[in-house]
Amino acid sequence: MSSFHGFLIAAPQSGSGKTTVCLAIMAALVRRGLSVVPFKCGPDFIDPGYHRAVTGQPSINLDGWMCSEEFVQNTFLARLDDHKIAVIEGVMGLFDGIGTSCRTGSSAQIAAATGTPVVLVVNARGMAASAAALVKGFISFDPQVRLAGVIFNNVGSEHHAALLREVIASHCPEIACFGCVPRDESLVIPSRHLGLVTAEDNPLSPEFIEKLADMAERCLDLDGLSLLGFDSAQPTVDNSWSQSWSQSQSRLVSGVEPHVKIAVARDQAFCFMYEDNLRLLQEAGAELIFFSPLRDAAVPTDIQGIYLPGGYPELYARELTENVRMAESIRTAVAANMPVYAECGGFVYLTEGLDEPNGQSTADFAGIFPVRCRMLPKRKALGYREVELAEDTLIGTARAVVRGHEFHYSEIGAMTEKVKRCYRVSRQGVTLEPEGFQIQNCLASYIHLHFGSNPDIARAFVDACAAHG
Repeated sequence: MSSFHGFLIAAPQSGSGKTTVCLAIMAALVRRGLSVVPFKCGPDFIDPGYHRAVTGQPSINLDGWMCSEEFVQNTFLARLDDHKIAVIEGVMGLFDGIGTSCRTGSSAQIAAATGTPVVLVVNARGMAASAAALVKGFISFDPQVRLAGVIFNNVGSEHHAALLREVIASHCPEIACFGCVPRDESLVIPSRHLGLVTAEDNPLSPEFIEKLADMAERCLDLDGLSLLGFDSAQPTVDNSWSQSWSQSQSRLVSGVEPHVKIAVARDQAFCFMYEDNLRLLQEAGAELIFFSPLRDAAVPTDIQGIYLPGGYPELYARELTENVRMAESIRTAVAANMPVYAECGGFVYLTEGLDEPNGQSTADFAGIFPVRCRMLPKRKALGYREVELAEDTLIGTARAVVRGHEFHYSEIGAMTEKVKRCYRVSRQGVTLEPEGFQIQNCLASYIHLHFGSNPDIARAFVDACAAHG
């Protein structure tokens, strides 16, 4: 059996410092010449951007609610071999899932599904012996989740670090203390209303990445972390998945010509997309042509479809408004009945524009949908969503089910009833307002759909693009 190496960085709760610790470990391992494969638990888009910045590799979301366990296992293991080390960043607290569930949608679910050992990052500010009691509870809480070690963060002094190491050795001898990270405000990554500032808006300087790596080398047992391996009962990947992954990555190199070209918006304003969505589109026969609504004069030529993912268009309202030729090219594509799929920020860009909470207009956008958006001082929506298609659409036939996530601080005005609602939406069994707005062959929604929850979605979109010709 392959001796894959890797671990999952988790925490008792959000705000413990797992992102900073995770990035520091990645940076140090890369500097040592190791091939680090990054992953992120849950639906988050921002942390994966930082993973990519540090490792040079795309970071894949692993989500046990949106996708099946088989999909999670296969998409995870298909990217690994004996020469790579997987570093998975958890989400929220280790056992925090949907509602009261300690498994569904949690980091613990991903650890159990992949057989990955867990390293717990504990904010030790103000704690000594109590840290051992906390860790001991995490050790015994779920026998299917293997806690391999702990890293203490926000450690006040060398004496404090010695106390923490001693209490773990005395009370939790079955796990390792992989290090103690001192308090250092200079390593804090800025945040804004949707979480951390994106890597696109806050690019990590080489000096900052070196500082992270230096901290990890100085404070952590990187040798011990590097040797952590998966459980002997780890799942094995379906060979067809490994083959399809390789084919999707080498499709153009091998000379196999995709049968459609789909333009995908990707820049500072549109950077929230699941890497698996892109992979599944490629496997379905699409060549992806990336473009920037901020900087390009128009959508690429010779395409058969457009994908507008989410992001922060509100931060680039002036630039998007001034790029009138781009908006015109998208209107032309929609008028020609080209398949266009948009979500969240991409949907906002297809409205008439964006207003501040006081009603003042700040942007005029593409104007496909006859409604304006308004930014709100508080979060409008957050959480997982299940979507059933109410009728045939460019992403599937009626009654097809797909899952996704919604997180935004804007809302739309009253959409005219003349615009189709193609989504029946629910949240943990509670029916929400119909969504999935469609005009001609353009489908848009606030919901970020994960195509891995129903791979037929990607195939349907590619087929719709091919039919457009």
